[in-house]
Amino acid sequence: MARPALARVDLDALRHNYRLAKRLAPGARAVAVVKANAYGHGAVAVARALAAEADAFGVACIEEALELRAAGVANPVLLLEGVFEASELALAAEQRLWVVVHCAEQLQWITQARLAAPLQVWLKMDSGMHRVGFAPTDYRAAHAALAASPNVESLVLMTHYARADETACAATARQREVFEAATAGLAGARCANNSAGIMAWPAADAWIRPGMMLYGASPLDVEDGRDLQPVMTLSSALISVRDLAAGEPVGYGGGFVTPQAMRIGVVAMGYGDGYPRNAPAGTPVMVGGRRTRLVGRVSMDMLTLDLGGLDSPRVGDPVELWGRHVRLAEVAAACATIPYELVTRMPARVPRRYEGSTGP
Repeated sequence: MARPALARVDLDALRHNYRLAKRLAPGARAVAVVKANAYGHGAVAVARALAAEADAFGVACIEEALELRAAGVANPVLLLEGVFEASELALAAEQRLWVVVHCAEQLQWITQARLAAPLQVWLKMDSGMHRVGFAPTDYRAAHAALAASPNVESLVLMTHYARADETACAATARQREVFEAATAGLAGARCANNSAGIMAWPAADAWIRPGMMLYGASPLDVEDGRDLQPVMTLSSALISVRDLAAGEPVGYGGGFVTPQAMRIGVVAMGYGDGYPRNAPAGTPVMVGGRRTRLVGRVSMDMLTLDLGGLDSPRVGDPVELWGRHVRLAEVAAACATIPYELVTRMPARVPRRYEGSTGP
């Protein structure tokens, strides 16, 4: 019998979330972001599930784009960090990839290249995040150089917000003002909003870039009532049930000591499966349809739960670590991290099972 650790991926929920992003930005086209193996959900399976609807896909690098092409995904694919060396441009043209240009070196590479076909270029501005992108004062010159190049088929003007998830922070509005001022009168469609921007800072841009919201977790710092549906359910099962007396240590280091006689459950799930090692006692878990809590230190292959108050728990009972009943954001908050980190670091050791219809 197979080890019960499993990540179930609901493709119907994925499509629901994509359609929600589109509804929140009426008339906009969407780059569905599938970088980092579709945030741990499986890039090929996710892209195939969205292929009939997605206007484009977004990846971090050409290797991720080539994986999609090898799997038969024909939609436009945007290299969100652009190319890392000039030689990649020929392959980008051959594979009909779109490229971000965010620095002087990339600008020089593309204007000096000899390409078989021109590229769609997304020209990135640093409007205040100060990570990558042309400064607003340099943006028009970069735009003019690209517009004059035979290697450029069309231009999209883009930026990225640093604090769009902070709904009460004025930084996003200031970045928007910088972006609009610096692009005033320039030809090309606009794109600024990622998931947080789509949900909290609506704009009449031609393109949006939904990422985390596709996978059913809100990126915002406040509860959001819109109907995002969790896409991944991380599950396993009890592999041991044991009764301990008061004063007994549980797990490595003995950090948790039973305050009274307790029934403890052991689950086939650990940090080797991507579950966070730093998850503290009290992190929510669902066993057999009832919520309980983590106790003791998470180890590589196992973790331990408080089974008090559960009716006759037994080996084989299903356990939900996160999903529809234990929200990913709850686990992330307990572990002082963000949902993005939890799903993107899930290893191949955990099988993905795809559920729901495979087509639109």
